Amino acid sequence: MNFRNYSIPYTVDDRYSKRVAYFSMEFAIHQPLKIYSGGLGFLAGSHLRSAYELRQNLIGVGILWKYGYYDQARNQDQSLQVTWMEKIYSYLEDTGIKYQIVIHESPVWVKAFYLPPTVFNSAPLFLLSTDLPENDYMSQTICHRLYDANVSTKLAQFILLGVGGAKLIDEMNFNPDKYHLNEAHGVSAAFYLYNKFKSLEQVKEHLVFTTHTPEEAGNEKHDIYLCQSMSYFCGLTLDEVRKVTGIQDDLFNHSLAALRFAKIANGVSQLHGHVSREMWKSYDNICPIKSITNAQNWLYWADKQLYNYMEQGNDVLFDDRKKHLKKRAFDIVADQTGKVFDPNVLTIVWARRFAGYKRAELITRDIERFKKLMADTKYPVQIIWAGKPYPLDYPAISDFNNLIHLSKSFKNVAVLIGYELGLSKRLKQAADIWLNNPRVPREASGTSGMTACMNGAVNFSTDDGWIPEFINHGNNGFVVPQADYENMHVQEQDEHDLNHLYSILENEILPVYYNKRDTWRQITKNGMRDVRFQFESNRMANEYYELLYNY
Repeated sequence: MNFRNYSIPYTVDDRYSKRVAYFSMEFAIHQPLKIYSGGLGFLAGSHLRSAYELRQNLIGVGILWKYGYYDQARNQDQSLQVTWMEKIYSYLEDTGIKYQIVIHESPVWVKAFYLPPTVFNSAPLFLLSTDLPENDYMSQTICHRLYDANVSTKLAQFILLGVGGAKLIDEMNFNPDKYHLNEAHGVSAAFYLYNKFKSLEQVKEHLVFTTHTPEEAGNEKHDIYLCQSMSYFCGLTLDEVRKVTGIQDDLFNHSLAALRFAKIANGVSQLHGHVSREMWKSYDNICPIKSITNAQNWLYWADKQLYNYMEQGNDVLFDDRKKHLKKRAFDIVADQTGKVFDPNVLTIVWARRFAGYKRAELITRDIERFKKLMADTKYPVQIIWAGKPYPLDYPAISDFNNLIHLSKSFKNVAVLIGYELGLSKRLKQAADIWLNNPRVPREASGTSGMTACMNGAVNFSTDDGWIPEFINHGNNGFVVPQADYENMHVQEQDEHDLNHLYSILENEILPVYYNKRDTWRQITKNGMRDVRFQFESNRMANEYYELLYNY
């Protein structure tokens, strides 16, 4: 294939003829391609799969992480061990394209690799690497670890994605109508485009932006002089940078710059769109912020047999299939922990990225109530935790290790390692209840519950992210009622959510699961049906064209 005049290698649907380049730091397309850490990657992977299904004229641009995010292993006492292992991907094609970009005032060689659409049924994906013999060791390490903790390395990664990605597109003569930044990591592309088009208006015509961060403090900011010394601004003087971005202080806010460079932006749920508009309204020259709720790819995630039995109305086979899925997943639990779980027992799963605001251990904070729950013989319960903390997030790692320590006292509590796409799907199949309890309104969207629904799990969540658009309490899931969180101290909020979580679990979920099987099955089916129509990524990929690319 000639990558110098690249076009999509399949017939494009006329509705999606605009050429789009979609930039993301991570893509979770399939388990064997380990270039993702969490929800942002899962979302980007589903987006590329739906773009392929809908035959959209869209390519992905990312980075080929030599060691991925990290591999989750265990120390001798079962606690978390962070390990790094080189990844080898024989199915990626060498495009033969190699070029230089400037990082830290020095030329760095970049090579582009290609994931063809036919390998994993995704839109074409181009992945950039600096791990080349032509580069010095420091330059080679830019693409080694996703979200490197070193600030200079992280900025170099942002430049590689933004400037390197935009330059690759020029090398390929792809000429996109829109450059789509999935989060602000790649906003250095805007400075590259500013040099190319010589006009802020022209940059705006070509740039759209998706923000995933629901609070101002969570947006990446770096010292503007460090950014300048790293060549982040593509040769612009600081005076020019301040003029085009409107940023006058000494902290460069990547999201703020993206919102001023883009023609249109979006939040990733209805609630998040509202929160984002409120959050940024005091800043001038911000582009409009719409809402496009995240979604996940049904073809990749859903258990088709469950859906078949649901559509046939065959409850015996439906129940049997769910039990089979649970048993198969429990083999992994037994293998990792030596605990044999029972497929007839209500199984709660909490599995996602470990971050403080997601409160993985919330249900254990009232330890007496937790012990009582785990010892109940009338309504027995099993709980599984899994997820990856950021390798230097020591409070999150401490939470993970404390849960492992706690689990040693219970036969029906397990903490698993290796939470990537493969285990994620198995745990969603294992779950009767998919527990999600972030602090409202810290979760921009959260999509793990969508894919849990697609595998016959019932969502039980605080009322955040996509949940207000989905859960009809007692009908297709269960939701902790909101309190006046804005006027509550964090401890009060946690206490409110914890008390309601136990109350709903003890008084509604457990009695229905064990005493009203037909009702429970109907709640499960309602969730499966509702999620397929509202939160399938073909809907989302279509909305990006309608609301962002055609704006």
